[in-house]
Amino acid sequence: MSERPSPDRVAVVLGGSHTGMLAAGALAGLADRVVVVERDGLPGEPAPRKGLPQARHAHMLWSGGVGALEELLPGVTGALRAAGARRAPVTTDMVVLSAHGWFRRWPESHHVILAGRDLLDATIRTRVLANARVELLGGTEVLGLLGGSEAVTGVRVRERDGRERTLDADWVVDATGRGSAAPRWLTDLGLPLPERREVDSGLAYASRLFLAPEQAAGGFPVINVQPDPQRDGPGRAGFLLPIENGRWIVTLNGTRGGEPTPANASGDDFVRFAREELRHPLIGDLLTRAEPLSEVTFTRATVNRRYFYERMPAWPDNLTVLGDALAAYNPLYGHGLAVGAQSALILRDVVRRRGWGAPGLSRRIQKAVARPVGAAWDLATGQDVFYPGATENGPTLRDRLVAAYVDRLMYTATGNGRIARRVTDVTSLERRAEVLLTPSVLLGAVVGPLKPPLAAPPLTAEELKRVGMQ
Repeated sequence: MSERPSPDRVAVVLGGSHTGMLAAGALAGLADRVVVVERDGLPGEPAPRKGLPQARHAHMLWSGGVGALEELLPGVTGALRAAGARRAPVTTDMVVLSAHGWFRRWPESHHVILAGRDLLDATIRTRVLANARVELLGGTEVLGLLGGSEAVTGVRVRERDGRERTLDADWVVDATGRGSAAPRWLTDLGLPLPERREVDSGLAYASRLFLAPEQAAGGFPVINVQPDPQRDGPGRAGFLLPIENGRWIVTLNGTRGGEPTPANASGDDFVRFAREELRHPLIGDLLTRAEPLSEVTFTRATVNRRYFYERMPAWPDNLTVLGDALAAYNPLYGHGLAVGAQSALILRDVVRRRGWGAPGLSRRIQKAVARPVGAAWDLATGQDVFYPGATENGPTLRDRLVAAYVDRLMYTATGNGRIARRVTDVTSLERRAEVLLTPSVLLGAVVGPLKPPLAAPPLTAEELKRVGMQ
């Protein structure tokens, strides 16, 4: 049975998570009806759901994504803040150990929004579904696309009761995440397989929620102990993010041979790993002063995977692939949420500018979203490619040259605030990497840091007092 209740312009979004909901919000002002097809039943409030296991790990939304989010859903960042999400200035409210030592806490250049993934998703979902043009088809599995190599005309779905049907559509967005079947769907339409690249550092994640010490519950900096990919052996890292309701979410990770295994991710060993396996014991020391609120969650699905749909020799009209379905990154770098928001904004703006139904519109959109996707891809894989086994042939010459320059910039940023700001221009996804190649930045990299290295984590006396470390 085919369902098309009216001749109105209909968009179907596959996937109701972060990027899918933002794509629905982007299309709601362009289509008469937007149907979000989601395999899971979505909760009406911040709560876990089966199809999003990564929600149990640390997330941050960089300011490049915050700006896109606010353009799509005006006022939503205020709603997040009202619900308890934190705004952390970069690098003012961050204590970060890089491969070259501790970063200084320079005056604010950018910011991140910190919240549990359940809160973030629920806040966005509530805003999007409040639009009368958007409807949610929950408990529904996507089986494939309708149409041919020239154009997509709808989707085949299976509902919770096993009934199969088709949904006709004037536009289809695939935002089904890492498990996207788009390559198979495209070949079923008579198109070739897309080019794909994977960089797998072998990273494994373990995360746990903690109640912060009472005096630190009202505010505490982000703590990040980074690995050094240039050293021999596995890389180990940790994040402590202050989120809503006086809680800390802590994520520890390690590459092949250094990962926190499920057995070693038990409650007692979680703190031991933070104190003894990371390059500095700060996170572990802080956790001895916090109260565990959850069990440890363990995940291995961290491979960087990108499909180069923008390079396809042909691309069907009326189809866009976004989010993790297009490119999934090692979560260590925290760019997935921001890229999803920027991509949804590009979708909206290109359709507005070119007009719905314009020839080659979907191909133009796919090429446009490749820009933020490529920026985040370079940031993630530029480090991961150096871990043993990450790629079949190891780092390329380009990988080594880029990494050497970035390494020099990061060293310089430990003691040069101007260079640190240029670096965060790029890591925040607010500016493109070309800003790192201007004459003033090149000169700064040659000169190196202007201040001596810090001997200890740059926590203030007041912050140390709040956690009983002074």
